[in-house]
Amino acid sequence: MRGTLVALVPRGLVLRAISRYARWLHTRWPAGTTETLPVLGPDGTTSVPGVFVAGDLSGVPLLKFALDGGARVARRVAHDVAARPAAAGELDLIVIGAGVAGMGAALEASKAGLRFEVLEAAEPFSTLVDIPRGKPIFTYPRAMRPAGDLQVSASVKEALLDELREQVARAGIRPLRARAERIERRGASVVVHLAGEAALVGRNVLVAVGRTGNFRRLGVPGEDREDVYRRLHDPSDFRGRRVLVVGGGDTALETAIALSEAGARVTLAHRGHDFWRPKRETLEALRRLEHGMGGTSRIEVRLDRRVHEIRRHAVILVGGDGGAEEIENDAVFLMIGREPPLELLRRSGVRLKGEHRLEDRMILIAFLLACLALYDWKSGGSLAQLWAARHWFPTNLRALFSGMGGAFAAAAADRRTLLGTLAIGGSTPAFWYTLAYSAVVVVFGVRRMRRRRTPYVTAQTLCLMVVQVLPLFLLPEILLPQMDVHGWLPRGVEDALFPAVSYGHGREFWRAYGLILAWPLDVYNVFTGRPLPWWIAIAIVQTLILIPLGIRAFGKGFYCGWICSCGALAETLGDTQRHKMPHGPRWNRLNMAGQGILAVAVALLALRIVGWSLPAGNPADALFFPMLEGYKWTVDVFLAGVLGTGLYFWFSGRVWCRFFCPLAALMHVYARFSRFAIVAEKKKCISCNVCTSVCHQGIDVMSFANRGLPMIDPQCVRCSACVQECPTGVLQFGQVDRAGHAIHLDRLAASPVRMRENGPSPARA
Repeated sequence: MRGTLVALVPRGLVLRAISRYARWLHTRWPAGTTETLPVLGPDGTTSVPGVFVAGDLSGVPLLKFALDGGARVARRVAHDVAARPAAAGELDLIVIGAGVAGMGAALEASKAGLRFEVLEAAEPFSTLVDIPRGKPIFTYPRAMRPAGDLQVSASVKEALLDELREQVARAGIRPLRARAERIERRGASVVVHLAGEAALVGRNVLVAVGRTGNFRRLGVPGEDREDVYRRLHDPSDFRGRRVLVVGGGDTALETAIALSEAGARVTLAHRGHDFWRPKRETLEALRRLEHGMGGTSRIEVRLDRRVHEIRRHAVILVGGDGGAEEIENDAVFLMIGREPPLELLRRSGVRLKGEHRLEDRMILIAFLLACLALYDWKSGGSLAQLWAARHWFPTNLRALFSGMGGAFAAAAADRRTLLGTLAIGGSTPAFWYTLAYSAVVVVFGVRRMRRRRTPYVTAQTLCLMVVQVLPLFLLPEILLPQMDVHGWLPRGVEDALFPAVSYGHGREFWRAYGLILAWPLDVYNVFTGRPLPWWIAIAIVQTLILIPLGIRAFGKGFYCGWICSCGALAETLGDTQRHKMPHGPRWNRLNMAGQGILAVAVALLALRIVGWSLPAGNPADALFFPMLEGYKWTVDVFLAGVLGTGLYFWFSGRVWCRFFCPLAALMHVYARFSRFAIVAEKKKCISCNVCTSVCHQGIDVMSFANRGLPMIDPQCVRCSACVQECPTGVLQFGQVDRAGHAIHLDRLAASPVRMRENGPSPARA
């Protein structure tokens, strides 16, 4: 049979079809990565007591944020020193790095009368010094005045450096020329070990070294040749020479453009299929030079090319298909960025995002095992049977109430009372699981609203809390049983929606979950022994009518971010964990796993329909029910429960939603036809990558924003994290037409920056 199928459908044709479908659905969009940065508290604290981080290493490369962060650390140190002075011979504060953040802290420390020292391995403000001559500097947010005395107003490199240096000189701050090798916590003190010099001892240390560490390397032969450069000083030096520029970001394109305009013959090689990171105006300038005037190209672009070897006067490039080509050239510019200077932090024991120690892995394994036990218990597995046999708390409520005697025991034994309903419902693990689930959503939902004070987050979180508590807990566990016992539900409705059973409340009120959890997220109202027409009709209306209409206007997130119980837990309990979601092409390909689970659910549906149309005991039923049991334990219990919950504190709260949920996979298809987008005001974008780093769906939001393009990746769940965390207010929810032009912008404010700027401003797609 297998040979026949292979003969009918060639394997290569199937693989090509799958590849094209994956590209149409999702992989066509960029899959940017995020930088490894230190784990910080709101005030810059690290995992090492007394060690703070401010400036670019905090994740936001904005001058005003760096100034503000450095000054606030100095103020906190001054407050702590007043309460507990440092010992004799100790400094109150050691500042590592004489950049904007470090100098901001130094001026504030001087003003507070602290004993401090500023260490600098190169020269003060070296990051600004290295910026090309005359380059405009963004001073967003414009309305923000940073804490401390060090302020900025100039918008061009030279003027900005002049005003910073003048303020530092006026304050009498003179950095010590030294390189910090390691920070050591020693009792109540912090020791900074210096290269070739005596260590400094202080009570607190501020690491403000920025993110411009060592240049990234390709790891290919010839990379260290003298004709290989990583910084462009004077483009005119290469006039008339053959130059290869490697990279796909703004810096690489700007380098290629500058060299070409200076008269060099330039080839630009990029490993990607397209340029997603550069700003639109930079890309437009490249295209003009690529196509040239009068058909003469001034820059030759090689996409999907990696450097294999650098030789004298030649470079070997390898394409995605494995084919090699030799490019003749006189110089190579590797403009592929720098690695953040993290070794100092690693040597000092500071926790870094995404880096798990042995104890972290052990805790993860223990937590996964605990989740495995929890979901086995909740789903009626062997642990639940043992629990029932031993009459363990809390599922022994009926026995406990009976033992109390008197009117209390009588009320608990009467199904018509609320206490009797609780006694019956509380005898099942599912009752307690749903109660705990709802409580977590409410508690952490309140915390989320207090943490993220925007109208959007407040409305979204309240909606998620109400949906979880009312239709997903109170309705099936309390309200419907009470309505049943008092005769408030018509018998025909009860028989159609909640068939009679011999356990629990006497009816399957748990099927009410299907009013919210649509097929194929909840399959059990459709995959029944005999068809339940009302539930089939409800599933058809939900899955094929209501959800597509909602997605058409508001994207997949109208359900995932505002209704679904999985989304409720992800947006509340998982709110502080969203930055832990892995990014990159490999993880984006894993998104397609949900399509496979959706295919299994559809196959089960087809098998169930066949079984209904045949007499009882047919082969379709014999195959279907074991498959359904396997689906339950594999998908519902292991993937949705054990992994979905067990990975919350290591890989964010959207592991199930992003990778495995079959309903999300179906909505992903619907979302390809949606008008929803996150529109961007590109002139504000500073390419800081914050929006990408906080996306717990792994979307490379920045690749859209810095080009002013609407973010239309259907993976988006409308959580608003990227909109809220953007430090310059670039992003806003809206709708776009097929050409990508904004036709509607949301009125519900989700950006604190825009709120401070007196409401949303028009965004241009």
